[in-house]
Amino acid sequence: MGIVEEAHNVKVLGKGNRYIVLAHGFGTDQSVWKHFVPNIVDDFRVVLYDNMGAGTTNPEYFDSERYSSLEGYAYDLLAILEEIGIDSCIFVGHSVSAMIGVIASISRPDLFHKLIMVSSSPRYLNDVNYFGGFEQEDLNQLFKAIADNYKAWCFGFAPLAVGGDMDSVAVQEFSRTLFNMRPDIALIVSRTIFQSDMRQILNLVTVPCHIIQAEKDMAVPVMVSEYLHQHLGGPSIVEVMATDGHLPQLSSPDIVIPVLLKHIQLNIESTSCQRNYNTFQNQDASSTKATNAETSSLMKMEADL
Repeated sequence: MGIVEEAHNVKVLGKGNRYIVLAHGFGTDQSVWKHFVPNIVDDFRVVLYDNMGAGTTNPEYFDSERYSSLEGYAYDLLAILEEIGIDSCIFVGHSVSAMIGVIASISRPDLFHKLIMVSSSPRYLNDVNYFGGFEQEDLNQLFKAIADNYKAWCFGFAPLAVGGDMDSVAVQEFSRTLFNMRPDIALIVSRTIFQSDMRQILNLVTVPCHIIQAEKDMAVPVMVSEYLHQHLGGPSIVEVMATDGHLPQLSSPDIVIPVLLKHIQLNIESTSCQRNYNTFQNQDASSTKATNAETSSLMKMEADL
C-alpha cells in the first residue's frame, strides 16, 4: 500500500474490470457506504477512502492551509486514483465529495466515466437569484456552536441532518462518526464546505452527471438539484427520491440502493438530459417557506446549545 492510500485508509474490494469509487461527506467516513457496498462487489472493484480530517484519519496529516479549499481534497482524490492505477471510474460522491469529484473531473476528465452526485450543493449560502438554504448569520451561528461546545453541537446536529431522533440507528451512527472528528478540524472543514462556492466552475464539467437528491434535506434544498442540472456543462439527469435527510444512504438504504444501482448502469447522452419527476413533482412556495423555517430552527437550536 502506498503512502497516499495508507493516509486515507484506502480499501479496494470486489472483482471485475470496472472501478467504482465511493466518497463520503462531512462528519462521516467510508463506513457510511456499508449498506451499499455488498450490492456492487460482485461486479465491480470498489474503492473506499476517508477524506482527510475524518475521525478515522491521522489528525497530524491535516494541513489547514491545504484543506481551506475543496481543491486540496480534489488533489487527494486524483493522487489516490493515480496510486491505485485507475484510468477510469464511476465516482459516487456524497455531499461535499460530489463537488470534490466535480473539481477533479475538470482537471482529469479522462479518469471519470461518470459522476453520481448524492445530496450535493455548489453553494450553501443564499445569493441573488440563488437559494442555497442558509444566510451568513445562520452559518456564523453554526460555526460558533461548533467552537463553543462541539459535543453538544454533534448531539443536536445529528438528528436534524439525518432526519430522525436519537433512537434511530442511522442517527446514532452519524453521531459516532461526527464526534470522532477532532473539534478544531471539524470547525475548519465546516467553514471550508459551507463557505464554498463552486457555481462558477459547473459549466467546465464535461463528464456525465447523475444528480441524486432527497425530497427533504435540511442542508440542501431540493431546488439546488435543478440548479446543478441547468448549469453543469456536460449531460446530466436528476432523480429526487422520496427520502428525508442529508444521508439517505444511511437512513433509507432500501430506497437509495436501487436508485444508485440504476444510475450506475444508466448511460445518458447530451440529447437526453432530463429530470425524473417520479417522486417529486410540485415544489411550490410553501415548500420553500418550510425549508427556510427548518433552517432557522436548526440555527436557533445550535445557538442554544
